[in-house]
Amino acid sequence: MYGRDRILQVSFLVKQLFDQLQSQSESNKDVLIPGYTHLQVAMPSSFGLWFGAYAESLSDDMDMLATAFRFTNQNPLGSAAGYGSSFPIDRKLTTELLGFDDMHYNVVYAQMTRGKTEKTVAYAIASIAGTLNKLAADACLFMSQNFGFIELPSEFTTGSSIMPHKKNPDVFELMRGKCNKLQAIAGELTMITSNLTSGYFRDLQLLKEKYMYGFEEITSCLEVALLVVPNITVKKDILNNDMYDYLFSVEEVNKRVLAGMPFREAYKEVGLEIEAGNFSPDKNVQHTHEGSLGNLCTAEIKDKMEANYDKLSDKKIKDAVANLLA
Repeated sequence: MYGRDRILQVSFLVKQLFDQLQSQSESNKDVLIPGYTHLQVAMPSSFGLWFGAYAESLSDDMDMLATAFRFTNQNPLGSAAGYGSSFPIDRKLTTELLGFDDMHYNVVYAQMTRGKTEKTVAYAIASIAGTLNKLAADACLFMSQNFGFIELPSEFTTGSSIMPHKKNPDVFELMRGKCNKLQAIAGELTMITSNLTSGYFRDLQLLKEKYMYGFEEITSCLEVALLVVPNITVKKDILNNDMYDYLFSVEEVNKRVLAGMPFREAYKEVGLEIEAGNFSPDKNVQHTHEGSLGNLCTAEIKDKMEANYDKLSDKKIKDAVANLLA
C-alpha cells in the first residue's frame, strides 16, 4: 500500500515535468544547436529536439512506472508467514476493501514477492533517474562557457569561494549525482535477495531502507527539475559561429545525392572541399520526416504519455478508502 501510493505521487510529478519539457520544446523548436557524436560537432539539432527527446524519454519511463504500479497493486495479505492460515479468512474481501486490482494467490509466492516487488519498483525509478541524469549532464555541459548554449537564473546557481565570475550549475550537478545513486539501488536490492531460498529471512528487512530512500530521492529530484526546467533560457543564433559550419556537410552531401550524384561521389567531393577550406554551407535545414527538426511529433509523443499515464489509475483505491472511512 505504501509502494502504490508513492508510485502514484511520482507518476504525477513525472507527468508535470513531461508537460514542461514539451512546452520548452515547442517554444524553442526553431532554435538550432549543434548535435554531437563522440562529443564532436556532427549535424544540426535544435532545442525543440533536445527538450522533446527528454519528454519522450519520460513517456517510456511512465510505462515502466505503470508496470511497477500494476505489480505492486496486488494484495499479499493473508499469506501470513508465507504458508497461509488455518483461519477461514476471505482474501478476496480484503483485496476489494483495500482497492487492490488483484492478489498474489499462491501464499508461498506472496512471500517470494518481497524483494521482487521492491526491485521492480527500483528499476522503474532507475529509468526515470537515467533520464534526469542525462538531462542534468547535458545542462552542465551546455552551461559551460565553452558551449554557452543555455543559462539559468542566479537563484539556481552558486558562486565560487575565490572566483567571482562563477555561476555553477549546482542543481544539475547534485541531480546528476543523486540519479547515479538511484540507478544503483536495483543492484543493491538484487544482491540482498539473490541467494535466498523461498520462505522468510531477516535479510528482507534490509530492503526497506533503500526502497523508501529511492522514493524520497526521485521525488526530490523531480521537484527540483520542475522548478528549474521552465527557467532555462536558451541562446539563439548559436550556429552563426563559423566553428559550426561543418555541421551542414551531410546536408550538402544529401543535396547532391538528391540532384542525382551517387552518395560515394558526393561524400568524397564535399570532403575534398572541406579539406581544401572551400566548403561553404547552406544553413537552411529542411527535415520533414517524423521526429526530425521540422516535424517534432509533439502531439504523438503526448498521446504516448497520456496512454501510459492512464494505466496508473487511482480511482479504485480512492473509492475503497472512501468506503472504509464511511
